[in-house]
Amino acid sequence: MTVSPGTIAGVFVVTSPKFEDRRGFFREHYRYSELAAALGREPRMRQGNHSRSCAGVLRGFHTEPWDKLLYVARGTALCVVADTRPASPTFARHQSFLMGDPPGEHIRVFVSEGLSNAFYCFTEVDYLNDVSEEFSPERRGGVLWSDETLAVKWPSRSPILSGVDANLPTLRTLYPLHRRFAQK
Repeated sequence: MTVSPGTIAGVFVVTSPKFEDRRGFFREHYRYSELAAALGREPRMRQGNHSRSCAGVLRGFHTEPWDKLLYVARGTALCVVADTRPASPTFARHQSFLMGDPPGEHIRVFVSEGLSNAFYCFTEVDYLNDVSEEFSPERRGGVLWSDETLAVKWPSRSPILSGVDANLPTLRTLYPLHRRFAQK
């Protein structure tokens, strides 16, 4: 098993071998000690979530003040992590992961608190995420999935969205005085 840093501070990719035989397969999702060593701190997971989404659904960008450990158990999804922390040196950058069944990868992605994540479903998808705090809707934020500053190349320009996700603000709206948006 390996835990490798992503291109955004606070993102880690967990990969592990798959052991297959005629009965099926076995794979560790993550190992606590490996994750703790990579993070440089003790991870703590307080709640596990499982969602199922239809093909063509896009969920996110959701921003919460808790860590998330993402996994696509079934189906194929494009998972994107965006740095929406205004003080971060990688503010407004994103990293994409094709996750799940082939052609995706059965990896886990660790997303540190304050980062945003979204995913688009190519097929029906079972999406698992373990989080470090119990869900609290008043502490949740987000950014519009089609934010021009993030410039994510989504597979569809007209995905199936929730009303909330369709009406999230842009980074420019959230941080109009940020140096990235300052007029010169």
